[in-house]
Amino acid sequence: MLFKNFAEFCAVIEDISSTLELAARIADFIKDMDDDDLYNVVLFLMGKVYPPWDERELGVGVGLIYEALRVATGANKSKIENLVRDTGDLGLAAEELLQTKKQLTLFEEELTIAKIREVFDTMSSLSGEGSQKRKIRLLVDLYVSATPVEAKYLTRLILGEMRLGVGEGIIRDAIAKAWNIESDMVERAYMITNDFGRVAVVAKNEGRKGLEKLRIELHIPVKMMLAQVAESIDEAVKEMGNVAVEWKFDGTRVQVHWGNGKVTIYSRRLENVTKALPEIVDEVKTSVKEGVILDGEVVAMKDNRPMPFQHILRRFRRKYEVRKMMERIPVNVHFFDILYHGGKEVIDLPLEKRRKLLESVVENSGRISVAKQVITSDAAVIEKVYNEALNAGHEGAMLKNPRSAYIPGKRGKHWLKLKPVMETLDLVVIAGEWGEGKRSHVISSYELACLDPVTGKLVPVGKVATGFTDEELEEYTELFRPVIEYEEGKKIVFQPKYVFEVAYQEIQKSPKYESGYALRFPRFIGLRDDKNVEEVDTLERVERLYEGQFKARKTT
Repeated sequence: MLFKNFAEFCAVIEDISSTLELAARIADFIKDMDDDDLYNVVLFLMGKVYPPWDERELGVGVGLIYEALRVATGANKSKIENLVRDTGDLGLAAEELLQTKKQLTLFEEELTIAKIREVFDTMSSLSGEGSQKRKIRLLVDLYVSATPVEAKYLTRLILGEMRLGVGEGIIRDAIAKAWNIESDMVERAYMITNDFGRVAVVAKNEGRKGLEKLRIELHIPVKMMLAQVAESIDEAVKEMGNVAVEWKFDGTRVQVHWGNGKVTIYSRRLENVTKALPEIVDEVKTSVKEGVILDGEVVAMKDNRPMPFQHILRRFRRKYEVRKMMERIPVNVHFFDILYHGGKEVIDLPLEKRRKLLESVVENSGRISVAKQVITSDAAVIEKVYNEALNAGHEGAMLKNPRSAYIPGKRGKHWLKLKPVMETLDLVVIAGEWGEGKRSHVISSYELACLDPVTGKLVPVGKVATGFTDEELEEYTELFRPVIEYEEGKKIVFQPKYVFEVAYQEIQKSPKYESGYALRFPRFIGLRDDKNVEEVDTLERVERLYEGQFKARKTT
């Protein structure tokens, strides 16, 4: 398939707001493609180059794209910056620049989906000295061959932000419609493979039966089961009867795959963090029976107290001198579930049976253990476990239905979290502002957005400027520099990549923001480097919290 055909299709669907029509258009577009094009197009429509668990990454930021456009079009940097500022979109700027490019076109060739994939795979394999120059050269070759509309969507694809309003739900429905398969079946296949490209190819070639045969595999991560907030202990007991009570650890989720002679550890974002946790790898090999996938929580401990979970995220980000970081931030793991055992998935077994399997494969040691669990219908016992967790420095308690299956990627009433603090929001950072006076060299406030899960679009809900230490302001300024798309005066617009956890006094209706809501007195809690953009809080949840405020007032 020509990349131009893909780009022109993107231009058409970008103006469609109806989710039903989007899914229908995409279904018609993909149903007659060959397997390779189908795999790539499905990922590309969502702004993905690789599945989230794939370790490969392009390593191309805004700066390299600026330089490639400069070389390919003959435009100077200030012209490119002005275009980005005027359009608010590097993709639109690239499209306009390509309309008047001055570069010789001797080596132009028609771009295909396969060619784009080949170049991306080459880029992701480059590292070390000279790799940046080689990437710029590869990008220049693409831009020289690209038409304006191709340049627009090529740029957006590289940045992972297609702006089509195509989220996971629309791709799921498009695959279902293209091959007449139930959406639930497509969704389940995605939750256990985390690769919509693969799901689409199987659906096309093998239909419903093919998707039914897809199973959890070692070293391919599964979406993690999620929890809702517990209304109260009494409500949980009323709903479940007996409740499996565990500590809610102040750490971050990990999924550990141990089989075929190797250990792979994935974060909540399904990123491979194995190299950042060598001591856990060693301990798993000696204390866990091989051939399993385990769900657990990594906790950083110091003086028998948990360190803030941001310390673990620093471990995850560390690529060099990992051994030094091990000494500064020692970690252990508490396992609380098992997804795979004896060559087959066990997620459909009830929790109480999975728990017995878990205990049979994990030998508690100084660094890894099975999380303690109490099964009870006594509210006083639940309260006791909850307080023990708080006194130990952790977040609270998890209340689980002992009869429940493990449902990948779903948040439901089978798992509830009991915490003492007001519920916070996890939001994407989309913009910021430079500070004033002695803070003029740092970004001092950040604009936040929630996710509209139907369209996949990010909609603003406010700004946060309090809760940061001076050290954090310096650290986050450096963190965000590579994802700056453009600046306009003091305002900075970012490529959406990082997630903040924020607290707030209340949620208000607001015509100022596209979401229709605004956070009153938001306060920064921490960087959620364990979450990606697709996992942030949704507009639906913001609306639910807004409505909940009025119910709470009526009862007080």
